[in-house]
Amino acid sequence: MDGAEERIEDQRGKADSSLDISLAAGQGGRQTTPIDGNDAGLLGAFRIHALARDLGIRPTKKLGQNFMVDPGTVRRIVSLAGVTADSRVLEVGPGLGSLTLGLLETGALVTAVEIDPCLAEQLPKTVAALQPEHAMNFSLVLNDALKVTATDLAAAVLDADNPDRPFLLVSNLPYNAAVPILLTLLEKCRGLRSAVVLVQDEVADRLSAAPGSKSYGVPSVKLAWYGEAFKAGKVARSVFWPVPNVDSALVAFVRREAPLGDNGLRRRTFRLVDAAFGQRRKTLRAALKGLASVDAIAAAGIDPTLRGEKLAVDDFVRLAKACPADAE
Repeated sequence: MDGAEERIEDQRGKADSSLDISLAAGQGGRQTTPIDGNDAGLLGAFRIHALARDLGIRPTKKLGQNFMVDPGTVRRIVSLAGVTADSRVLEVGPGLGSLTLGLLETGALVTAVEIDPCLAEQLPKTVAALQPEHAMNFSLVLNDALKVTATDLAAAVLDADNPDRPFLLVSNLPYNAAVPILLTLLEKCRGLRSAVVLVQDEVADRLSAAPGSKSYGVPSVKLAWYGEAFKAGKVARSVFWPVPNVDSALVAFVRREAPLGDNGLRRRTFRLVDAAFGQRRKTLRAALKGLASVDAIAAAGIDPTLRGEKLAVDDFVRLAKACPADAE
């Protein structure tokens, strides 16, 4: 078993013990007792509402903002991600800081990327007030996660001298941009070795789907290029404010030890994936016309009468290798 497989099995084991995360908020949405009985350094519903009121903040659908208000849920997510005092963690969309404080509580170094200037200004103050002993471990980058660079993150806290140093992504991702954020960070940051992200339930299904399943599609294949993902449990709507009108779930991800190919091969593979699923009901012969000839499809050992939904990422990679490089 190689390093990546060991990390996957470890996270699967943690996920198995966390599948009751959907029960983190009890009947009527009441908060549960935190795991260690002490939530002084975390944000509960009262503090979240007070902060939002003082700042004049009303969560917006445009930014996909839903703040977690249950400390027990926060600690379960941090535990599932395997965050320790030795970890370097990236969080996207920290909001008012519910998950941020749970991550810092472990002693980890945490870098948060926030797009909202008001929230970005307040978060360091919240950290200093509730966890002063960990304030030096926290850095914030005011930017759009889709535009931030690996250099930006390394300069903050991840490691300015070694941008490829391993780190984890642990985030309640903005629901309206979860997939592009995850894929963009994996493309830009070679040091991103594993992740636990909270997304819409149907997005979690798409990210972790297997070939041939109803949810299998472009996000499934593109994430599989980078590594293995699996659904790690649902999270109750009642642990959020405002309460979303969709279900939420956790996705755990572990990056491959060795990439499937270089950036050129990745771009060619992704172009084929986009075309194959862009016309989902068409066979590969028809959907890939102009990109992959019938001969190239056959040379890759693939039946041209199949649809894209039947192909695993390795199949798309073989097909990309069988096509001329100038097909980009």
